[in-house]
Amino acid sequence: MKNYFLFFITLLVSFFGYSSNSTDTILDKLNDAVKNKQYYVRLKEERILNFKKIKSEDLSKEQEYNYNQALYEEYQKFKSDSAIFYIKKNLKIADELHKKELLNLAQLQLANLYSSTGKYRESEAIIKSINKKELEKSLLPNYYVTYREFYEHYNANSPNWGFIEQIGKYRDSLLGVLNSNSLEYKINKIQKDIYHKKFDVAEKELLSLLKGMKDDNPQFAMITYLLGNISEKTNKINLVKKYYALSATSDIKQAIKDNASQQELAMVFYELGDVDMAYKLTQSAIEDALYCNVQFRTLLMSQLYSIINTAYLEREAQRKTELQVYLLCISLLSLFLIVAVIYVYKQMKKVSRIRGELYETSQKLAELNKDITEANNQLQERNAQLSESNHIKEEYIANFFSLCSAYINKLENYRVILNKKATAKQFDEIYKMLKSTTLVDNELEELYRNFDTIFLSLYPTFVKDFNALLIPEEQIIVKHGELLNTELRIFALIRLGITDSVKIAAFLRYSLSTIYNYRTRGRNKAIVSRNDFEEMVMKIGLLSQKA
Repeated sequence: MKNYFLFFITLLVSFFGYSSNSTDTILDKLNDAVKNKQYYVRLKEERILNFKKIKSEDLSKEQEYNYNQALYEEYQKFKSDSAIFYIKKNLKIADELHKKELLNLAQLQLANLYSSTGKYRESEAIIKSINKKELEKSLLPNYYVTYREFYEHYNANSPNWGFIEQIGKYRDSLLGVLNSNSLEYKINKIQKDIYHKKFDVAEKELLSLLKGMKDDNPQFAMITYLLGNISEKTNKINLVKKYYALSATSDIKQAIKDNASQQELAMVFYELGDVDMAYKLTQSAIEDALYCNVQFRTLLMSQLYSIINTAYLEREAQRKTELQVYLLCISLLSLFLIVAVIYVYKQMKKVSRIRGELYETSQKLAELNKDITEANNQLQERNAQLSESNHIKEEYIANFFSLCSAYINKLENYRVILNKKATAKQFDEIYKMLKSTTLVDNELEELYRNFDTIFLSLYPTFVKDFNALLIPEEQIIVKHGELLNTELRIFALIRLGITDSVKIAAFLRYSLSTIYNYRTRGRNKAIVSRNDFEEMVMKIGLLSQKA
């Protein structure tokens, strides 16, 4: 009986230990996937490139339509702009073929892409132009999906109870036209159950669907995401991390840039206090959203990024303070060692002087040896004692130097350990800052690149609108690979309300006179009044925002 009880306890410990390790292993795989994200993107691009080698001019119009449809499916959650390009080609082909079904399919797909990229008015206009009564039965699921996702995208940016009701309405309509045995039907039914808080029913169904499914299945990420969502709503934190990590890893390996798992997982880690992991996942999610041009996710991630980035910077500042304290302690210990070495050196000189004096005394005693034999014997005994004392001091000094040397080596090893620890915690910038100035240049370049990317996401037509204010022959052409150049960056800061040349010079690391020269040159090239030029720059984007 006792042996059976011990076996049962061992089995329980093993089971819980395995569960913990399993989650840790999944998170390790996610970290590897994030690290190798570009590799998966490259595989996706190579696959698309190989497919594009098919010569479209050798195809009939129907075949070319299907060819473009295949490329749209490849790009849909990878590069929205490219997907839009091929759907627009299909619109033209469908119009030439006078096939209403093909035209409606392309319009629905374009409307869906427009809503994901933030073009809600264009998306809504396309959907409303389609008469549902005249729509082919086979396209009704596409119609309801497009409407449902339109309201999901709209609600993500402007939460509204009316939008949520519309999402539920179109999901119900979709369930009414789907085959009840299809996977799409089951997933939509599960989403409805989750909305109505039937978590046990939904979880059971999802686990049944997940059984035997591989992570390269297109629906794997969605199923694990929904499981993570249920676990989050039922406060099962370990399962939340597990399922969101599985979903995010699957998305990354399939080069799916329009995903939500990394965003959700970043917030989970932030709430758990793991700011480093939250920061890494947030950065990865923002990169994906910008790459795919999924506008509603970009806005959501920007809000989340500002929160997590603030916490991350505070953590970095705290670590930097701790590092400064460690360096101060090392400096004080080094100073103590220097004082100790000086003290030992003075003691050695003193011993050397005493030895010299003793030698002189010994010589005098030797001359008086015949007359004072007894005194000489006593002096010889004292001399022997002093020699022994000197020997002890020499040994002490040697040992002290050895200890000093060993301690210096320990300090050096400690410094190396600090550097390694900083590297392990992703403190490359701290290490490089201690070693050289290259880090500053790299960080500045990264800062400007991030500034350009975020600014152009806010004002995508800034370069075009700014050039419209200049005379044609003086308009600015940005070099290949650049987003903004120095002149555009100065006026981008002015557009953001930073009009003080001193602040602009400090941010861009130029002299004040250089900033004045750029601003003066810009006013001189203006097609409008010099006095009104910068005021009009500050109005760029206002009309589009009002629209």
